[in-house]
Amino acid sequence: MTIAVKVEHLGKRFLLGESIEHTLSSRVGDLLRGRVRRSAGREEFWALRDVNFEVKEGEALGIIGGNGAGKSTLLKVLSRITPPTEGRARVKGRLSSLLEVGTGFHPELTGRENVFLNGAILGMRKAEVQRKFDEIVAFSGVEKFIDTPVKRYSSGMYVRLAFAVAAHLEPDVLIIDEVLAVGDADFQKRCLGKMNDVAKQGRTVLFVSHNMAAVQKLCSQAIWMRGGQVAAKGATGQVVSSYLQGLQARDSQADGMPVGTLYARQSADSDPSGATLLAIELLDGSGNPCEAVATWEPMTLRLRFRLDSAMRSFSPDLQICTVDGVVLTRTSASPDRGPPLSMEPGTYEMDCRFESLPLAAGDYPINVRMTIPKVEPISRVDGACALTVMPADIFGTGLPPASPRYLMATRHDWSPVRRQSS
Repeated sequence: MTIAVKVEHLGKRFLLGESIEHTLSSRVGDLLRGRVRRSAGREEFWALRDVNFEVKEGEALGIIGGNGAGKSTLLKVLSRITPPTEGRARVKGRLSSLLEVGTGFHPELTGRENVFLNGAILGMRKAEVQRKFDEIVAFSGVEKFIDTPVKRYSSGMYVRLAFAVAAHLEPDVLIIDEVLAVGDADFQKRCLGKMNDVAKQGRTVLFVSHNMAAVQKLCSQAIWMRGGQVAAKGATGQVVSSYLQGLQARDSQADGMPVGTLYARQSADSDPSGATLLAIELLDGSGNPCEAVATWEPMTLRLRFRLDSAMRSFSPDLQICTVDGVVLTRTSASPDRGPPLSMEPGTYEMDCRFESLPLAAGDYPINVRMTIPKVEPISRVDGACALTVMPADIFGTGLPPASPRYLMATRHDWSPVRRQSS
């Protein structure tokens, strides 16, 4: 089968503190002289190093990994937004990418004008865009606003129209980043369906997501990026399993982490949003640090975070998930649970107590969001840590439940059968 995307020994280097003048003028001179400048006093950072993989035509490849793993940089190199420092990436055919909300859109132009502009950028003829126009607009759901300047669109409207253009103009290779998280559940479902259709038509899809369920549903192959390198590649199920096991190993074996610490931020750098998650601690029903909790036992998750600026109506948000990314439960300190949280800059601790958690024995990844209600999350850490739940004697029989093949552990009773007289 023909190879659609081939990446060989790919590397991308940045200089921390690099100026625009250096990147635009000095680098052009360096390239003309056939050399790479190493600026004194500037620290080098390799976002990608010796990355190798290939994708066949008609294949959907999932790209997973934690924040800062190099996923978005890889997609930008493949999309020719930024050049590689070393190695090469070859893409066969016409490529369409959606890496940021409204990629390729001009804010002063209307939705209609941007559809044609974006189509032209992707190499489409006007007649080809006209033939697909009605289908694009119907899929995006912005019919009423199609002649409104897109600067007045919400982020959700932006991404719906941008995705509709990227997916419907028949690219040979479709590259999608995590921007689909902006849409609602129904739109995300339609997007996954459309990407699946694109792959079935013999085109190629590269899909970056923190949603393991979506990756496993859409993609037959996957690569796990870690520290700018490929940590694992192969069948999606195996790669996702390796990734989640790696998260759990990191959380349980990190050097110097005290008992009960599920997550400790490895870097002292602040999150650009101004809200930085520092640690997650697990406490038992008595408030003591512990490594795991038993089914139906009370527990507390203690968040430690830093705010670099004042926040109004601030709300931490916890999601407890299955290993394939399905959110089992979500809880937040949002205004519907009390007065809005207004916080000044500083370091804080906040406890989220569960009176009892009816989860079966197993490991459950935890996502953390720092949010302002009714606004997109200002900070997110997916797969921050894994909560370990141990089996317990929930039926009072002296034995824990025998089968681990379920998620919920409910307390219930069965009564003897009573035969009804006829």
